[in-house]
Amino acid sequence: MSAPVWAVTAGIYSRADQFLATMLRIPYSFMLLGLIFCLVLATESRRHRKRRWAGQLEVQHMQASHVYKKNHDITKLRRNKNDQLLRVDEHDFTMRPAFGGPAIPVGVDVQVESLDSISEVDMDFTMTLYLRHYWKDERLSFPSSTNKSMTFDSRLVKKIWVPDVFFVHSKRSFIHDTTTDNIMLRVYPDGHVLYSMRITVTAMCNMDFSRFPLDTQTCSLELESYAYTDEDLMLYWKKGNESLKTDEKISLSQFLIQKFHTTSRLAFYSSTGWYNRLYINFTLRRHIFFFLLQTYFPATLMVMLSWVSFWIDRRAVPARVSLGITTVLTMSTIITGVNASMPRVSYIKAVDIYLWVSFVFVFLSVLEYAAVNYLTTVQERKERKMREKFPCTCGMSHTKTMMLDGMYGDSESNSLAGYTKSQIVTEDIEKQDKMVVHLAMSPNSNTSRKKGLKGQVGLRIVANNHAIDTYSRLIFPASFIFFNLIYWSVFC
Repeated sequence: MSAPVWAVTAGIYSRADQFLATMLRIPYSFMLLGLIFCLVLATESRRHRKRRWAGQLEVQHMQASHVYKKNHDITKLRRNKNDQLLRVDEHDFTMRPAFGGPAIPVGVDVQVESLDSISEVDMDFTMTLYLRHYWKDERLSFPSSTNKSMTFDSRLVKKIWVPDVFFVHSKRSFIHDTTTDNIMLRVYPDGHVLYSMRITVTAMCNMDFSRFPLDTQTCSLELESYAYTDEDLMLYWKKGNESLKTDEKISLSQFLIQKFHTTSRLAFYSSTGWYNRLYINFTLRRHIFFFLLQTYFPATLMVMLSWVSFWIDRRAVPARVSLGITTVLTMSTIITGVNASMPRVSYIKAVDIYLWVSFVFVFLSVLEYAAVNYLTTVQERKERKMREKFPCTCGMSHTKTMMLDGMYGDSESNSLAGYTKSQIVTEDIEKQDKMVVHLAMSPNSNTSRKKGLKGQVGLRIVANNHAIDTYSRLIFPASFIFFNLIYWSVFC
């Protein structure tokens, strides 16, 4: 049977009283030592728990830092205005770097992408190139543990200082903007800057056409700072001649690109001072084959065609005159076509010498026939007067008519000695190339003698050539060949 509740409670209180009585009998020094021991145990347990938590946090931090290094993207970090890497808004970029100090050196290099066109009429050329500038601006330096550069587009260019380089003697130029502005800005942690652009420029080229089309032209593209003199900005080629690179596929239809090279010198302006100027020089040699086919060969053929008239009968007036006029007009057309594609220069070109000498040869062939025709007419008039003074009277009973193209000599007169009667009548005196001879022949005339007469007259017609034509067949070709030898030896 269980004890009553009041009995149990009385037992508990009695044990508590016994414990308190025991504790009161312990000295105070032991109690103090026990309290200190409890405090030490509590402190050590807290330190142990802190170390364990710190270890877990360190492991988590290392894992997080590993992920951070693997996917490093500073664009996702929120930065205040004072935490920007370049601190563009904290500096005045309207002034050049190191303002008030020595001139800032700006290195330049160029890569020529294409040489688009050469215009002789406008005396200019069009070139597409990559223009790069190198300089140091400590205002753009930024801290970096990896020493890697930062690349920007054209939007940052408008906020910082860049060299004001322009093309001297340029007519047109533009920066390519497809699909965006072809501008690149690369900034290094120590403040070095690379500024690159893709530009197409049309610039003037002073050409000398005195040896055209056997000429060689040298053109240059000039770069210079517009505002800064040599005391503020020192423009130079970064690697000398190696600063100019060209594409191996560059070619032109009319020219052979012989050489690209760079030079530099100072340019002086009376109102502003001295400026550094850089030159991109290139030499072009013209291809001659196109002009041989289009100009020289046709002109030579026209000259040779004009010589054909020397072998045509001097009495064939329409044939020789039309041939001479045709060659003259053709040479005029060739000269006009060549000059239409050339600038109006005030000096004589090499092609002008050849074309005009060829034109003179063609024109002289026309004058040669005019001289032959005139001398032939004078000679016929003299012979006609002689026949009128000494007519031939040989009696003949019957008459027959023959149309003869030529003059009679002693042989023809002797062949008519057996006839009884003859009468010579000249018809149409104005026509000097034809003569009608009426021969009175007896019924007993010999047929063989008549055939002999016709044969001699035919030989006289075939041999109807002037001495000037004979000499021209040799003089004209020899003179033209001699001219060609001198011309090509001088200009080639």
